[in-house]
Amino acid sequence: MRAWGPGADWALDAFPQLVGAHDTEDGFDPGTGVVADLHRRLRGLRIGRSGAVMEALVPSILEQKVVGLEARRSHARLVRALGEPAPGPGVGTLVVPPSPRVLAATPSWTFHRAGVERKRADTICRACSYAARLEETVDMAPDDARRRLTALPGIGPWTAAEVAIVALGDADAVSVGDYHLPNQVAWALAGEPRADDARMLELLEPWRGHRGRVLRLISLGAGAAPRWGPRMPLRTISGQ
Repeated sequence: MRAWGPGADWALDAFPQLVGAHDTEDGFDPGTGVVADLHRRLRGLRIGRSGAVMEALVPSILEQKVVGLEARRSHARLVRALGEPAPGPGVGTLVVPPSPRVLAATPSWTFHRAGVERKRADTICRACSYAARLEETVDMAPDDARRRLTALPGIGPWTAAEVAIVALGDADAVSVGDYHLPNQVAWALAGEPRADDARMLELLEPWRGHRGRVLRLISLGAGAAPRWGPRMPLRTISGQ
């Protein structure tokens, strides 16, 4: 295995956690129903831990209140506009995401050209100005990490959970406030086509401690809930 650039040693040390080598299913009982079947079929599922809080937080903020395609498009535009060429043999083809320092100093009109309105842009800049404090959450207990993240204006339970499952490897993280997730959970576990957050949490309660793991299993192996209404529209505010 090889790595390049200033973060090469860190990347090599962090790689086992990134691919879930240290993930444990201690205390996880899939039961005998849908979750047990998903667990059997997706035996190789592991909860990884990137240890890179800001690299998970910025895309999560971009996903607030918009569809995933729009958020990914905005993120790609920001990376191309503000990132730097990645070191190593892929020079010229890969781009490293912009650092928190760069994002914190980025004017609002640059975000606007990437399709990001002022509210999310301000949240990103604010979070990046506290990057050192937020990165400390990798060494905190899950509840303490969540409190540190949500203490920042603009970062709520949904965003904190999205960061926790990716950067912190929190197998119990639940993205409360998600547009589709309650319906998907209720459809998979109870055959109910519609649900709210309270019902989702009720259905997930038997797996407390591993609710994020169950959500991953459902997302990867269970079908989506029936869709009866119109899809959320893609918005364009950049003028491009």
